[in-house]
Amino acid sequence: HNAHIYREYEREKMIKAKTAQARLQHAEPPSGTLLKDVTIDKIFLWELEDLSKKYPSALIENVMHNKSLGARGIRSPVLRQKSSVGDGDSQKGHLSHDTPYNKLISNHECIIGDVIRKPNMHTHTVAYVRAGPRRLLHFDPKHVNAAIVTCGGLCPGLNNVIREITKTLHQLYAIGGEVYGIQGGYRGFWDPAPYLQPLLLTPEMVDNIHHEGGTVLGSSRGGFDLDKILDFLQKKKINQLYVIGGDGTHRGAFRLHEGCMERGLNVAVAGIPKTIDNDVDYIDQSFGFQSAVEAAQVAIRSAKTEAVCNLPNGVGIVKLMGRSAGFIAAHATMASSDVDLCLIPEVPVVLEGPNGCLPHLRKRVQQQGYAVIVVAEGAGEEVLGTSAETDASGNKKLPPIGEFMKKAVTDYFAKFDEVATVKYIDPSYTVRSVPANAADSLYCMQLAQNACHGAMAGFTGFSVGLCNNKMVWLPIPELVATSPRSMNARGRTWERVLALTRQPNTVENEKEPEKGAAQVAKV
Repeated sequence: HNAHIYREYEREKMIKAKTAQARLQHAEPPSGTLLKDVTIDKIFLWELEDLSKKYPSALIENVMHNKSLGARGIRSPVLRQKSSVGDGDSQKGHLSHDTPYNKLISNHECIIGDVIRKPNMHTHTVAYVRAGPRRLLHFDPKHVNAAIVTCGGLCPGLNNVIREITKTLHQLYAIGGEVYGIQGGYRGFWDPAPYLQPLLLTPEMVDNIHHEGGTVLGSSRGGFDLDKILDFLQKKKINQLYVIGGDGTHRGAFRLHEGCMERGLNVAVAGIPKTIDNDVDYIDQSFGFQSAVEAAQVAIRSAKTEAVCNLPNGVGIVKLMGRSAGFIAAHATMASSDVDLCLIPEVPVVLEGPNGCLPHLRKRVQQQGYAVIVVAEGAGEEVLGTSAETDASGNKKLPPIGEFMKKAVTDYFAKFDEVATVKYIDPSYTVRSVPANAADSLYCMQLAQNACHGAMAGFTGFSVGLCNNKMVWLPIPELVATSPRSMNARGRTWERVLALTRQPNTVENEKEPEKGAAQVAKV
């Protein structure tokens, strides 16, 4: 019997070897099974707005100029003041050596959007323009003036992006103009307040800012005034604008692009997605997300220590950021493996009953003497209600889910004549104000460099991100159309959370489609 199995094994090896040789003659992969029920026959490329189709292009060959500058400085408040507009000339480089790119990207190189394929699903897919340096430049670097603005809340990595844009423009492209740092968000383009005057960013000034959290430019919500911002761009002869912010900020960036088109301004508007909630659609993840998840571990460990050491029935609650998406809470829970209950906006919060989180929590305390809860700030609207109030960005104000859960746990234990010692930790601002870790620092560098590559090539109204682990450029209207996104409550991520916490699954079952109804495969 064993000899027969071995002969069959050898026969299969021989067939595979002959098949591989035949396939190579037809330029086909030498191994693998041809699937006839999984195909792609149409690819729809998300094309970008191209300034070269409307304005004369410089058509300069693209090379790395590798411009060297003066001695490295340490950014300080004094240096920051000296670098403000009107306080003196920006520091210029004096040496450069041109190096050709080993790899230049053509405009029809693309990254497939729907990489997960299933039998008998649709045979078409969208594709994204691959980011990277192009052979010809639309803008002559000698005449480039740029501006950088950060909007919305803080996020790890903002300084990294500012630094890398500045260095890429000054050193890699050796621009002859200035890079303006707009202070205080969109308001900084037009507000006359002394502390909101634009800065002249130089490589020396930004050299060490990536070691700090926050943004050296400052940030704010609101303040968008189209005409005043366009007036500033015209006055300073700015032809590249880099906008760092979330989906709301990107909507403003695209309006600026349209305003430039209306005024006949040859200006490239590039966005860099920034959201600590990781809720900008299509991109694999936003910069700063990994750093935030890492920073949240400190709070979770503290909550566990408090729960373990405070008797009787210690419970530690950690509230993390996540308005409409539970990515930080879910990923922090998985990274920790110390969490007994995770609550996110996408999954209904059920307090009592067979699927109640409170009976589960009490059971965990009975088993191990303590419990740890992680809750996203946007969770629990089905029990707390939805607020009608909004902030300056138009985001609805969220009910206090953390304080609610603290009281709910205390009251539930009291029903059984038991005392729960509950400690509540809210590290929201600590999590978002830390410097970027190594992974996010690398990601920020890639985002910044590719934003510059796109702008120099003449693309506008686009954003840059990592899609299917490749850097791409995305048209802003497509990016914001489905943002903010939410986590898939029926996906593998939430199943991993349930496997770790062993909490009840309160996700509602999907309704069965009616007979004869068309079925769309969900990836």
